Amino acid sequence: MTNRAIISTELAPAAIGTYSQAVKVDNTVYLSGQIPLDPATMELVDSSFEAQVRQVFDNVSAVCAAAGGSLGEIVKLNIYLTDLDNFATVNSVMAEYFQQPYPARAAIGINQLPKGAAVEMDGILVL
Repeated sequence: MTNRAIISTELAPAAIGTYSQAVKVDNTVYLSGQIPLDPATMELVDSSFEAQVRQVFDNVSAVCAAAGGSLGEIVKLNIYLTDLDNFATVNSVMAEYFQQPYPARAAIGINQLPKGAAVEMDGILVL
């Protein structure tokens, strides 16, 4: 039987559906998607795209910390964008939050995200 734990923190937005913020199995943490919600208000950050990206990284970071890790331990990051023209901004902001060696990553253009967000991220963390 695996060692499974549900990860939850008030420093990231509460789940807005039937999911957990993250699930830890042994030393691997599966991070659910985070959109740019302010955890205090549960409202979408409605400023610039760059501000939305920063809020998502802050939310992901809070869940990583609740699991006993950090952004530096993410091994796979998935980024969902409603406009792939924002890809350069994601790269620029990501370089402020991560150091080399960077995690494996996918950037995927999609039609729509919950609550009208422009960006969402999920990933896998290995502790």
